[in-house]
Amino acid sequence: MLGAEEIRYGQCLPCRVYPETLERCNLCGKPLISEKGRCLSCRDNEEEHSWDRLWALFPYTGKYCKLLSEYKFGKNLAIGNFLAELVSEIIASDPVLHDAVIVPVPPRPGKIKDTGWDQVDYLVKRLGKNNPEREICRCLKRKRSKIQKKLKRDERRENLQGRIYCRGTPPQTALVIDDVITTGSTLEVCAAALKAGGTEKVYGLCLFY
Repeated sequence: MLGAEEIRYGQCLPCRVYPETLERCNLCGKPLISEKGRCLSCRDNEEEHSWDRLWALFPYTGKYCKLLSEYKFGKNLAIGNFLAELVSEIIASDPVLHDAVIVPVPPRPGKIKDTGWDQVDYLVKRLGKNNPEREICRCLKRKRSKIQKKLKRDERRENLQGRIYCRGTPPQTALVIDDVITTGSTLEVCAAALKAGGTEKVYGLCLFY
């Protein structure tokens, strides 16, 4: 018989464990193996980013693939509760994010009509309930474009270029929330749009990498 917490979070206690590591890259947020400060991939990549730092939580492998699938496609809102509480803890524990305003990555036009919901917006709403003092700004808007997951790496940023834009006045410090980061194209375009609108610091937090 499931306990109250298992029902609330959609998982048993052993599964509700954040995969902590001794150190993470101070740019992309992925775990470091033997490096310090910055991972080898970020050191070798000379491309400049519009975002200033990224937190990436779960590797998109093994049981975490199922976790994302159950949440995103199975609409398991209990898992959303678990993810929101974990993100809340990370935001509260890092002084860099003290004044950051939460900015969700905007869904593609028609997504909610097609799927019935937006998993990122649901997460952000839960974050707002858990942290009523934390400001949320939905200043990023998105024009129609091809679906990112169907595109190759070098096509993704080109697909979104000019299609994510900032409407209104963005916050001075933004924490962009997304569910998955693969090539980083979506986060890059969002960060560029925010900085073009006047944001000074853009941080990103992605659930899965």
